[in-house]
Amino acid sequence: MSHLPALIADLALILVCAGVMTLIFKKLKQPLVLGYIVAGLLASPHISFTPSVIDKASIATWAEIGIIFLLFALGLEFSFKKIMKVGGPAVIAACTIIFCMMLLGVGAGMSFGWKRMDCIFLGGMIAMSSTTIIYKAFEDLGLIKKRFASLVLSILIIEDILAIVLMVVLSTLSVSNHFQGADMLYSIGKLIFFLILWFVVGIYLIPQFLKRCRKLMNDETLLIVSLALCFGMVVLADKAGFSAAFGAFIMGSILAETVEAESIEHLVKPVKNLFGAIFFVSVGMMVDPVMIGNYIVPIIVVTLVVILGQSIFATCGVLLAGKPLKTAMQCGFSLTQIGEFAFIIASMGVSLKVTSSFLYPIVVAVSVITTFLTPYMIRLADPASEFVEKRMPLSWRNFLNRYSCGAQTVNQENLWKRLLMAMLRIVVVYTILSLAVVFISFNWVTPFLREHLSDFWGSLIGTTVTILLISPFLRAIMIKKNHSIEFMALWNDHRSNRAPLVATIVFRMMIAITFVMFVIAGLFKASVGLMIGAAILIIGVMIGSRRLKRQSILLERQFFQNLRSRDMRDQYLGNAKPSYAGQLLSHDLQMGDFEIPAESMLAGKTLAQLNFAKTYGVHITSILRGKKRINIPGGRVQLFPFDNIQVIGTDEQLNLFGEIIAQKITIEADAYEKHEMILRQFMIDADSAFLGKSIKESGIRDKYHCFIAGVERNNNLSVSVNIDEPFNEGDILWIVGEKEDVYQLVGQKN
Repeated sequence: MSHLPALIADLALILVCAGVMTLIFKKLKQPLVLGYIVAGLLASPHISFTPSVIDKASIATWAEIGIIFLLFALGLEFSFKKIMKVGGPAVIAACTIIFCMMLLGVGAGMSFGWKRMDCIFLGGMIAMSSTTIIYKAFEDLGLIKKRFASLVLSILIIEDILAIVLMVVLSTLSVSNHFQGADMLYSIGKLIFFLILWFVVGIYLIPQFLKRCRKLMNDETLLIVSLALCFGMVVLADKAGFSAAFGAFIMGSILAETVEAESIEHLVKPVKNLFGAIFFVSVGMMVDPVMIGNYIVPIIVVTLVVILGQSIFATCGVLLAGKPLKTAMQCGFSLTQIGEFAFIIASMGVSLKVTSSFLYPIVVAVSVITTFLTPYMIRLADPASEFVEKRMPLSWRNFLNRYSCGAQTVNQENLWKRLLMAMLRIVVVYTILSLAVVFISFNWVTPFLREHLSDFWGSLIGTTVTILLISPFLRAIMIKKNHSIEFMALWNDHRSNRAPLVATIVFRMMIAITFVMFVIAGLFKASVGLMIGAAILIIGVMIGSRRLKRQSILLERQFFQNLRSRDMRDQYLGNAKPSYAGQLLSHDLQMGDFEIPAESMLAGKTLAQLNFAKTYGVHITSILRGKKRINIPGGRVQLFPFDNIQVIGTDEQLNLFGEIIAQKITIEADAYEKHEMILRQFMIDADSAFLGKSIKESGIRDKYHCFIAGVERNNNLSVSVNIDEPFNEGDILWIVGEKEDVYQLVGQKN
């Protein structure tokens, strides 16, 4: 008899407990995460009357894989472009919440006399709210479409990316175990460097790879390739000194920009659910009920810190962002819980052996309590805001009203700000790409060439290859934005602008010259004057090279095309409005989406017949018919039921047009009886009007709107009838049509 490995027996126990508890918590309409934690508690050695997990080390490894899948799935739902779309209020509020909650958590830990790392990790755990729990609560309460809900979800997007940054910083602090400013700046700089490098290179290469392999991809191969990319980035992140979760999140966010993102997310979801369940069960296994009893006071205190701290600081953060008091309090009261990231940060502290054993069960207990209280806190927001407004001094209320109105109208950027921000973005991105190329050349390419060639020729070829590879990036640093609208407007606006504009060009040229000199000095021993001369000559060739200019433009164009590929696909399928739709608002125009109902009076008519522009003042820009898109349709194009049309007009015009679209063909009370289809048989006799006539000559379809389903002759039924063969006396015709038409046809006599 074969022996069952302990890992399989443990997995069976975990899944049985998880399955039972998820069914119970689903029935109770509670988050499944809490069910997993309770399942872990039942499978742990802390509960004596239930079986316990044997191989804890293997379960810990599986839990680590669960974190990887959770962060990979989070990255797939995340998009770096979302940060640009959420706007300033969400960024201001999220940064305020995290900073203040970190300080509050550290202060709470210090009040209990805990050690420094426990306090810092506690601050990190309570700083982020739970996206999953809040989203579910909004859906259950029917608030997902409310304006404040969209702001809360935008804040959570910012919190997710800041949580990743916080995890990297905490892991760095855990390893170094000290807080020197230089080390912290180095860690943050390293994080930014690799974040930009991986994102830019990933967006340029991975969509191209998936596009070329699209014909070879089915669900199985796409899943395997996606997981290969995920774990490849996990290994790469680990080699660079970051956590595995960080690498998984980065790869997920890169794949989120591809057109395959939704398919990958669908395929990965079952795997994520499995390993995510194991992770959350492992969280429950680390909870000791005895320890919870011993630390009941800290649990209550931390719970109050989370609820009151999030309520107050989130409200203040949203107020600071310029939102009204009611909206701010609705947001603040919605964020009063901790969830997935608290468990991940707690697990990281345990795995790095820098946090005490009591911290984990405390955080889990606080998460359970705050999760149960979340719906009640959301409901409490409206009466609480009314209570505060009634008792607030009038001067404060007037100040908040003026502040919220003013913050929404100030939205002007001067030309200098836009130009300098664009230049800074270009310099940072292309400098990072150039540094990556130089690093690879110095550490691998040139040593390889020197090993197989002489030192001189290896260094010469290595230098040449390195400069050629970074030349498109250096040219972009020097030339980009020198002929932009902002640059030319400032140049022509006033002579005083010209000296600073020239200074920006000189500064960027100095960066490029420094790069070239650094490459030459790193691989050759030469005098400073010779290096400066060679660098200036090489830079001059770069600036004057048309081929290099074309290559630089193509690289950037391909990058932005890959970055926008998913948006363009969504716009084509009608899942998102075209990019120009936002520009219409400045001209009091909007774009509306309408579906032609099945019984619409417009169906079957051409656009020329309908003449919407003249009748209603609106213009149809696109028709979406299934997966086919017709842009700028002509007058001969017909509208069909279930067509989705995109229309441009003013609010009044679109409202009127929507009423016209909604009008349907009226159905008479007796229409169902009149249009009933029946099957009848009648015999061709001597007096029949159809005797001796063929189907073609009889006019049965055209005149009587019926058709012959079959002809019975000599007791043989034929459904395939020759339309030119005449009817004989005694033939029985099987007629199908509307009742009135059939009876009219049957009654025809000579």
